[in-house]
Amino acid sequence: MTSPETQSSLLLRVRNSNDAAAWDEFVQIYQPVIYRMARIRGLQPADADDLTQQVLIAVSSAVDRWEPDESRGRFRTWLRKVAQNAILNALSRGVRDRASADQAIELLLKEFPDRDPQHSSLLQIEYRREIFQQAASQIRTEFTDDTWNSFWLTAVEGLDVEQAASRLGRSRGSVYASRSRVMKRLKQKVEEYNEDD
Repeated sequence: MTSPETQSSLLLRVRNSNDAAAWDEFVQIYQPVIYRMARIRGLQPADADDLTQQVLIAVSSAVDRWEPDESRGRFRTWLRKVAQNAILNALSRGVRDRASADQAIELLLKEFPDRDPQHSSLLQIEYRREIFQQAASQIRTEFTDDTWNSFWLTAVEGLDVEQAASRLGRSRGSVYASRSRVMKRLKQKVEEYNEDD
């Protein structure tokens, strides 16, 4: 099994229109993030789906022009701007955009994002959530059920160690050790995605 591409290399691969695997990986990470952003801001499920597709189309048509540049910000900053503009346009418009796709994409890419700090951090929160889910699903098979459940119950579901140990029929020490092993591996996997930060 090959290790997943880092975020920086994935962005370079996505720019190659012949690399379908890169685009699939990109969509797997960012589609749920954009969708949840739209839902949190109040769009209905079908509208959030449409908006997500619109943003992905905008990104696919413009990603070849995006260059890493610290003075202009990271890729996620640019993506947040595109997604936030699309969401604000959809909310303020109330009816479907009747402009051509090319015009709509250009408008999304040129508009300024909402400066509200709460909304600015939304993409970052959703990105972290998606990366956690991706990383967790990738490493899950590396651990026994007892080890994984010790981690999941304490770190994700918030059970204290004593309750998790009782539920799993394990000692407190083994729950601590299992949680630590999974968290260490999970951190490594998440860092593979975040090497561009």
